[in-house]
Amino acid sequence: METGLTFADLDLETAERFVGLRRALGVSTFGLNQMVLRPGERGRIHAHRHQEEVFLVLEGRLTLVVEGDEQDLPVGRLVRVAPDVRRQLVNRGPERLVLLAVGGAQPHEGRDGVAWSDWDDPESGAPADIPLPDDLPAAELRSA
Repeated sequence: METGLTFADLDLETAERFVGLRRALGVSTFGLNQMVLRPGERGRIHAHRHQEEVFLVLEGRLTLVVEGDEQDLPVGRLVRVAPDVRRQLVNRGPERLVLLAVGGAQPHEGRDGVAWSDWDDPESGAPADIPLPDDLPAAELRSA
C-alpha cells in the first residue's frame, strides 16, 4: 500500500465511458472508477465472481437492470450489487449520466482508526474515546 496522499480529479467532460481512478490514486485495496454514459448508452451485462460493487449517481439518472428488472436511481442515490448478480448500467435519460463505482472483494477491516485530541498530542486513542473538537468560530469560515 502506498504511503502519503495522492489526488485525482473527476473528468466530467471526458469522451471516455470508463475512467479508472484506482491507479491514478495508487489505491490497492478496492476498485474505483468514474463512469459516464451519454443519453441512450448502456454498459455490458456483467457480474463479478468475488467483487461487490457500489454505484453512486453523481449526475443524471441511472437505470440499473438486475436480472432483467429495472430500478431507477436519482442523483445522490447509492446501490450495492453483490457478487454473481448480473447487472447492466443504462442511461435512458436525455442528459449525461455520471457514476462513481467502488468495488472490493476482501472483508472490510473495520475499527482500525486512531484519533488525537490535538495536532501536538503524542498519544492517540480510539476515535470513540476522543471527543469531537469544537466547531470553528465564524471568523474562521471561508466566504462564498
